[in-house]
Amino acid sequence: MSTTRPAPSAPQAPLEPASPGLPPPATPPRPWPADLAAVRRAVRRRVRRARRLTRRAARQSAATWRSSLHVRIGLITMAVAGTVVVVVGLVLFSQIRTQLLNVKEQAAIDQAQAGVVYARSEVAGIAAGDGASVRATLERTVEQLQDRGGRAGDFEVVMVYRAGDSERTPAASQSGVFPAIPPELRADVASGGQWAQYAPVPDGSGRPVATFLVGAQVPTGAAGSDRIELYHAFPLDQEAESLSLIRGTVVISGIALTLFVVGIAVLVTRLVVDPVRQAAGTAQRLADGQLEERMAVRGEDDLARLATSFNAMADSLQRQITQLESLSQLQQRFTSDVSHELRTPLTTVQMAAEVLFDSREDFPPHVARSAELMHAELDRFESLLTDLLEISRYDAGAAVLDWEPADLGALVHRVTDGMAALAERHGCELVVTAPGYEVIAEVDARRVQRVLRNLVGNAIEHGTGRPVEVAWAANRTAAAVTVRDHGVGLSPAEAQHVFDRFWRADPSRVRTVGGSGLGLSISLEDARLHGGWLQVWGQPGVGAQFRLTLPLAAGSDLTSSPLPLRPVTLRRPGGGR
Repeated sequence: MSTTRPAPSAPQAPLEPASPGLPPPATPPRPWPADLAAVRRAVRRRVRRARRLTRRAARQSAATWRSSLHVRIGLITMAVAGTVVVVVGLVLFSQIRTQLLNVKEQAAIDQAQAGVVYARSEVAGIAAGDGASVRATLERTVEQLQDRGGRAGDFEVVMVYRAGDSERTPAASQSGVFPAIPPELRADVASGGQWAQYAPVPDGSGRPVATFLVGAQVPTGAAGSDRIELYHAFPLDQEAESLSLIRGTVVISGIALTLFVVGIAVLVTRLVVDPVRQAAGTAQRLADGQLEERMAVRGEDDLARLATSFNAMADSLQRQITQLESLSQLQQRFTSDVSHELRTPLTTVQMAAEVLFDSREDFPPHVARSAELMHAELDRFESLLTDLLEISRYDAGAAVLDWEPADLGALVHRVTDGMAALAERHGCELVVTAPGYEVIAEVDARRVQRVLRNLVGNAIEHGTGRPVEVAWAANRTAAAVTVRDHGVGLSPAEAQHVFDRFWRADPSRVRTVGGSGLGLSISLEDARLHGGWLQVWGQPGVGAQFRLTLPLAAGSDLTSSPLPLRPVTLRRPGGGR
């Protein structure tokens, strides 16, 4: 049976008030503010600051964890290796401790049994009633047992002579072992046989030391209930020192092994991650337009094959991009040249058409009708050439803005007033919703009006005679205009191509407004030139809504729009919702 008792802690001296005659301390305590509310505010500020710092550190740690493969592998390896080292260290230390104590116990028990045999030969036949003779014999036996020693290490010997149930003549060593013998051990020894127990025993300085106690009765041959008990105390301070040294060695070795494993994992990870990072950097530079960038190929391993394949892919992409750029430049040059070259003959034809159109009343009816059709188609042809020239300017990067503060509401009203006749011909009502405050933005008024004309014209054409709603609003950084129709609408697939050049949702439909297929493309370029957004929402059978968002200040960045892209209320044809 093993018992333990915690070592008594050193008593703390009570705090005493300072004497009036003593000088004040060198640094007096900082006085508390007299106002309790000020104290609370200061505490709350400190708590909020600590929370902010904690959240910032947590965000930085999370960002580092997500972005760094080295950190993730290092921490995971450290956790796994640390867990394995701790488990193995605990098991190893437990086995060493058990083996060390088993050896100590066996040696102590063997030495105690030898001591019982020797003590029996020394105390046999002593006079039970002669106290002085008994004491002298016991003391001599204790000294001789102490001098004999043994392979169990240092020990103390205690012999107790009992007459009946009371101690009569104890003979103990000077180390204070006898008072520290647990009562349960003494009771077990009194019942007969050999018993052992772990217990703290004070050393010469009074410090408790873990001790292995072995007790047994010594046969005396005396009649009656008199008996002699022999106790051996084997201090475990040397074993404790050995276990402390082993524990320190295991801890240091475990830490060193963990760091070594983590270092190997980080090194191996770096050997693999660095080429991947180089590939990512090269891919980013390729995406930025540096088509001549390539990866360095070293060796013949898997990473070298990856670099070779990556370079082959880059070569193929460079060739294809170069070809596409050449074709694009050729197309842009062709469009620009054709537009400019057609401008001169178109002007001549228009002049002749104007003469014929003005004299159409003098012609036969069929000739007059031909003059009218030629005049209308030449107007459409001129509009198409104008759009082509505008697109060529955007492609060449020659488009510039004429910034000026403008009232967005005035621009909207100017466009809707100009589109009123077209809306009346289509039986469509223009519903304008003003925000109730003035919206001033730094824009190119001509281009913004062109965007709004395209949006309102498309809404009238596709609105199938239903109302077209125009609204605008602003927040602290941006202004927005929405144009909503309740016509045929757009599917998600159609909404992805609505800004493509020459694209039409239904090519079979006969358009009555414009007809070049470049209006929304030019509008998108105008919005981008302002640093703004032009977005579309649509749903078949419900209608579509376009939203133009522009920054209030020229050159500022957009973060949000003051109007939603998706209409709050959806109306289906026939008034349903």
